[in-house]
Amino acid sequence: MAVSATSVTDQLAQLDAARNLVLGDAAFYPQIVQGILPIIGAEARLELRRWGADFLAETFASPTLATQQKEQLSLLVLRSLQELLEIPGEDGGVLKSVVQAAASIYPLVIRHMHLEVSRPPELCEKWEKQSLICGSSFRINTPNDTSAWETMAAIKSNILRRWDTAAAGVRICCIKFVQRVIQTETPGVIMDPRRPDQNETSLALVPRDHPLIPPRNLEAEASGLLDRLLNIFQEDTSDAVLVNATLNCLGILIRTRQSIANKILSAILNFNPLKQANSPMTPKLKVMIKSMERTTKALLMNINKRNPNGPMAGRIQQYLERVNQSSMEIFNEPSRKRGAPSEPTDGLDNAKRARLGAGIPDRPNIPPLPPGPTSFAQLYTLTSDEGLTSFDVQQLPIELVVKITLPVLYRIDHNVLGGIINGIRSRYLYLTETQQATVAGPPPLSANVDEDEDDYEPDFQPTENSEQILNKIDNAPPEDSLQQPEVALGPFALPQPPPLTEEETDQIGKGTLNRVFGMMNVLDEPSLAKRQKPGLNRLAASNYDREAWITVITRLATRASAGLETPSQDSIKSEDTNGTVAARAISLSDSIRETLYVYVIEDFRARIPIAIAWLNEEWYNDQVQLQQRSDNAQDYQELPQHYERWVLKVLDGIVPYLDAKDKVLIRFLSEIPGVSEMVLDRVKGLARDPERVGLVVNALHYLILLRPPVREICVDALEDLWRNYEDAKCLTKKLLAKWRPHILQQETTNGVQPDTNKFSAARPSAQHAQLAAG
Repeated sequence: MAVSATSVTDQLAQLDAARNLVLGDAAFYPQIVQGILPIIGAEARLELRRWGADFLAETFASPTLATQQKEQLSLLVLRSLQELLEIPGEDGGVLKSVVQAAASIYPLVIRHMHLEVSRPPELCEKWEKQSLICGSSFRINTPNDTSAWETMAAIKSNILRRWDTAAAGVRICCIKFVQRVIQTETPGVIMDPRRPDQNETSLALVPRDHPLIPPRNLEAEASGLLDRLLNIFQEDTSDAVLVNATLNCLGILIRTRQSIANKILSAILNFNPLKQANSPMTPKLKVMIKSMERTTKALLMNINKRNPNGPMAGRIQQYLERVNQSSMEIFNEPSRKRGAPSEPTDGLDNAKRARLGAGIPDRPNIPPLPPGPTSFAQLYTLTSDEGLTSFDVQQLPIELVVKITLPVLYRIDHNVLGGIINGIRSRYLYLTETQQATVAGPPPLSANVDEDEDDYEPDFQPTENSEQILNKIDNAPPEDSLQQPEVALGPFALPQPPPLTEEETDQIGKGTLNRVFGMMNVLDEPSLAKRQKPGLNRLAASNYDREAWITVITRLATRASAGLETPSQDSIKSEDTNGTVAARAISLSDSIRETLYVYVIEDFRARIPIAIAWLNEEWYNDQVQLQQRSDNAQDYQELPQHYERWVLKVLDGIVPYLDAKDKVLIRFLSEIPGVSEMVLDRVKGLARDPERVGLVVNALHYLILLRPPVREICVDALEDLWRNYEDAKCLTKKLLAKWRPHILQQETTNGVQPDTNKFSAARPSAQHAQLAAG
């Protein structure tokens, strides 16, 4: 119903008095929380909803309220928080406080679900008595408290939907909520197994057979949320506010969850807070970049301070040094040297100096050239300092020369530069005239020779006297007749190089592959930043980083020989010419595939994304070729399929090294584009090892749940495991009871005992059908 402004003001005053009461004595929290829930519901005025949301967030964040009381209160406020979140167009302030309260409540709900399973009856009676003493009507819920968990799940889903679309303030609170979810759903350290109620709330406390919150589902959800949280570091344009909020939340996860600390640190070390500096530098962008830089540096310095001898300390130190150097080059370069003032320092320009009689600055002093032959270095040298003239500039790297030259050219005075250029031009003209005079020959000798020169006797006396020399010069032909006639030159073209032999082509191709993979190994070094995926709206191989090289290599392997592997009928006759080219292209593609396969297998856990990207390219190329040649049935049959061959080869390479707790297999099967029966046969082969049966069943269960197109063959694989592998019966029986209950019923009815040979291979199709028929 409508409430007047005076009534709302009075209610707010009473609520403030109640808040002051609980701040003074935390024992009144249960009564106050129960009393305000009807007042701050979804139908209340906006002012009351704001106050109620702020009070709930403050209540569950209060350190004075005991954890047991918070746990009991959290079950009472779940419904109210859900109703506030579901109001269309709710106020941003209400949403922020509700999300903060949900972030504090989520670990309490998980703790309640766990402790209700393992809590002794004596402790339950004690807590009931304490709640009755406090005047509350709390009761211990049953282990299958489905309604509370469903409400919490609905709140979590609502918050996660708002994560990417809400206002900046609400998104920051969503990031904090996601951090608490990841922290709760990730295994932590158990300080005292005998007292689970005193340990930190984490996935390690939840029993493996919990009916409502299976640990496997929670752990998978936490992994997905962590990837989504770290994705902000891979975007091209990042919001500084959200980046800073994410960094502040990640520090807690690094400190409390060692199992995901390395993954988080790797994502942060691959993040470049200065990547937006290439855009036009505005004051707002400058503040954003500096803010992200300082937050990143503060987080990493704090990590190194806590653990200076950790395995990531060296990478963190190199990252900090690189960021400091880049920041100095971007922000401090203009302030290192003061530029020339735009106005004259004495307040006079040249025109004013001329009118007022002030002295006009002299032009740059151009020293004369030294005597003797002149080199290009002497022509362009304008200083008389011996140290500068003797310095060899070629010793400097070209990057440093460019870095020094560009700022100097930017700040130099145009008048001074013009005077220097004119001085060098005058030097060049003088040298040109001098050389022309030298080529023309000596001037005519004068007949009047001084008598003082008679005593001079040169080493080589000419055989002719001066009169004979003058006569010879007069009778010589003119200089124009001695010049060579001009010859018209025709067009010149370099001859074509000789064709390469097949051995030379293979050798050059292998050398190129070695250089490309060598570049990828260099980019794997910790000191170099790696480009991350910025999203769907991006161009492949556009940043010249490690991912770009991977894209180039995979597409060379898959697309270079496209169209050359199955020649058409028209090209069969020209087998000698085009067949050689096709064979070379196919050979080069297979060489790239082999090299790429070896590169992935060398460190498959770290390079499994490369294998997935490569196999996706293989599958895409096969589909494109099939679509282009679907009109010709003969070409369709002859077309080779590379995807199936290489996915099996990669799987054969990594399967022998997988352990029981390895997550690489599930990721590989979930991200490759096609899963066939042959792939599942390789996976089922792991069940021969009793320790890896759980890995096989988990992988098949994941495919059944999340890849419906291959669900049937995966259930067939589960049935085969149940029939032929004794160690897999217990795990597969639960899944078959859901997906194929008639198999179990049929076995129970007929009393047929399945084959217990756990080392037997997969049965033939006819025998398998006979066993299935019972």
